[in-house]
Amino acid sequence: MIEIINFFQGTKKRQMKIKVIIWQEDGVWCGSVPALPGCHTWGESYDHLMEMLKEAIEAWLDVANEKSNLEKESKLAKEIEISV
Repeated sequence: MIEIINFFQGTKKRQMKIKVIIWQEDGVWCGSVPALPGCHTWGESYDHLMEMLKEAIEAWLDVANEKSNLEKESKLAKEIEISV
């Protein structure tokens, strides 16, 4: 299933089209985003699942962005040895 997910990142509204796998299990709706490893969630209804997926995607992207920023910073910092 392909869903268009609208979400807010910071103060900007963004829209992305992303493949989401959705299924029902034990009376709840479950969702997984294959393009974002580890991005899974569930909801008590289809609408609730859509809300939870938006939150999960936003959180995943926020963490990925923070990690990317840390990696950039660590590439800028170098450890060197100086003899005095």
